[in-house]
Amino acid sequence: MLVIKALGIWFLLAVLAIINGTIRTFLILPALGEQAAHVAGTIIFLLLQFIVIYFFIKRSSITATKELILIGLFWLLLTIAFEFVFGHYVMNHSWEKLLADYNIFKGRIWSLVLLNNLAAPLICGRILVKKKPAQD
Repeated sequence: MLVIKALGIWFLLAVLAIINGTIRTFLILPALGEQAAHVAGTIIFLLLQFIVIYFFIKRSSITATKELILIGLFWLLLTIAFEFVFGHYVMNHSWEKLLADYNIFKGRIWSLVLLNNLAAPLICGRILVKKKPAQD
């Protein structure tokens, strides 16, 4: 059941990413240019992604490190697969263009989204464990 819920949250994150990309393309890009729009859009999505993940972990009450890591790995693999399959076969982007977003030496910070996919479940789980009142 946890896999189904995690998949549902990943689909929500994918929809948010598409909405964020659309806003970046039509509103942020004309105002700031390509590189600044990339950075701004990525930061906005990182925040949205972390908030969604936080509330998912909070609502599901998952605290086991193994489960939190597995959820992060699941989301990471889904995101990479979606990025390359959708980007190449649906959007007709070249492999070079798709890989370019991973070049941090050229200011491309998309890799932070993947890192957030992987780490945010565990980070949120740890934050939530610390917030729980002590049981007497």
